[in-house]
Amino acid sequence: MRWDGVSEFVYVAEYESFTRAAKELGISTAQVSRQISALEKRLNIKLLYRTTRKVSLTEEGRVFYQHCRSVLDGLDAAEQAVSNLQSKPQGRIKLTAPVTYGEQQLLPLVNDFMIQYSDIEVTAFLSNQKIDLIEGGYDLAIRIGKLSDSTMMAKKLSHRTNFVCAAPSYLNKYGTPHALSELSQHNCLLGTRDYWHFIDTDPRASDAGKERNLRVSGSIQYNSGHSLVDAALKGLGIVQLPDYYVQKYLASGELTSLLDDYREPEESIWAIYPHNRQLSPKIRLLVDYLAEHLA
Repeated sequence: MRWDGVSEFVYVAEYESFTRAAKELGISTAQVSRQISALEKRLNIKLLYRTTRKVSLTEEGRVFYQHCRSVLDGLDAAEQAVSNLQSKPQGRIKLTAPVTYGEQQLLPLVNDFMIQYSDIEVTAFLSNQKIDLIEGGYDLAIRIGKLSDSTMMAKKLSHRTNFVCAAPSYLNKYGTPHALSELSQHNCLLGTRDYWHFIDTDPRASDAGKERNLRVSGSIQYNSGHSLVDAALKGLGIVQLPDYYVQKYLASGELTSLLDDYREPEESIWAIYPHNRQLSPKIRLLVDYLAEHLA
């Protein structure tokens, strides 16, 4: 009796829909509704707010959900542990990641991983848009920077650093900026946004030491990091890009790092996965493999 309605409640809480929860559980919507109503009656607590358009958790429902999710995760882990004794990792992993990071850093490691685990199959979709993992049926996503979705589980894999840099030919012609205010006098090569990230180190500023978005402008705006690097190498302007675009050119001297004192802190790179996706051996192995080789 104590388990009745728990799985139904957790799935409704995560999908915010009785219909989608019923589909995942393989039962009718009416049965899901009956089980949750009986659960609320047994607990003498209202767990969900229900309207014709939306389902959401009450305050008591949020607390109950967190505990129930942990219990179900523990049960999944127990079942998987027993299963692992008699099986090896196999099956398909569906993942998504940012385009350039996926191409340059992630998928080569996934290929190495698959050499070791030949019974695992991988489907990867690279996109710079944040994809709904549950809606798309994804097991795993790689995200960069601050995480906004608290409904996901996350494991830190690595970090990246953004560099502001330019070719010596550009700096010899137009001079080297030494303060953020001087960027307005330079041609800044833009990506998809018209601002760059910095730390304000001016001790006179009220928000000294805090992150700052500085609006910049220039004659070029591309949604391709590789094309921006090419423009910078050809002396067309100053660029801000992650380390995996520019490291080799900084090392060779083809690009010069600028405004290092204002460089923002490293951004974390995360593997995230839905609460309601069982972290099976194949996914756990891949996440651990990536964490080891990207660190």
